[in-house]
Amino acid sequence: MRKSMDGTVSNTTTSLTERIDHLDLLESHAIFIIREVAAECERPVLLFSGGKDSAVLLHLAVKAFLPGKLPFPIMHVDTGHNFPEVIAYRDAIVEELDERLIVASVQESIDKGRVADPGPDGMRNRLQTVTLLDAINEHKFDAAFGGARRDEDKARAKERVLSFRDSFGQWDPRRQRPELWQLYQGKVSPGEHLRGFPLSDWTELDIWQYIAREKLELPTIYYAHERDVIERDGMLLALSEWVSPRPGETVERKLVRFRTVGDATCTGSVESSASTIEDIIAETALSTVSERGATRADDKFSETAMEDRKREGYF
Repeated sequence: MRKSMDGTVSNTTTSLTERIDHLDLLESHAIFIIREVAAECERPVLLFSGGKDSAVLLHLAVKAFLPGKLPFPIMHVDTGHNFPEVIAYRDAIVEELDERLIVASVQESIDKGRVADPGPDGMRNRLQTVTLLDAINEHKFDAAFGGARRDEDKARAKERVLSFRDSFGQWDPRRQRPELWQLYQGKVSPGEHLRGFPLSDWTELDIWQYIAREKLELPTIYYAHERDVIERDGMLLALSEWVSPRPGETVERKLVRFRTVGDATCTGSVESSASTIEDIIAETALSTVSERGATRADDKFSETAMEDRKREGYF
């Protein structure tokens, strides 16, 4: 409490709190997590898909170690069915940062017989699990940063900030370590590894507000544009070399944008005229469905689709 010259009393604590933006709190906690894992683990890696969440994660990691370079590499698990805009963005941002990029290829896993080829228009998202675990074993990574958020899916809501995986890369939600008072324990035994999720407590709206504040570049498909699409299973899939009309389906030209990026065979767009970050923030504030719930076919198989994949070692 403080008395002013005119005799009125002000609460200086409240004034200070009001000056602390909630994005500052989210940012500082995420940077703390990144530094903590980097300090406790010997060979971390940052998973980067080229999507909005991994773009924010990479930006935070860069901030965490300025003015130095990242003390770990960046890795993209490439399904081979990616949107061209996303791959172009991935390569541009890595070149701009002058950081090391590892590309773990699902196609190589198919060629080696590690996973079965689902066919030219088959979904490859689930196949990424084997490719990811093989890359973790090959490079002996003991920690992998990911951009998952708890508000995306019920299974991801069960994740700890540091999610431990056994020697087979599998996740058991009943055997995760407590994280009381934001205290994290990153020690793992040989052969095990952990997944670190610094964006766990962020929402989709937080992500977009942070992108606006930090003026981050993103792939152009996040903004409204005209595209040839096919309506399938309640989603608008973009016409591509991997997605073509089936009997009874019609190609339409629509004004759309993507809320998330992934395998082009299972990632749908939404009709939208939001062409600026401000438009997207306003649109997101009114949305009642998460981006994965609205536009990802691989999450629609069952109520436990994501949890089943995570138990196998998925992101």
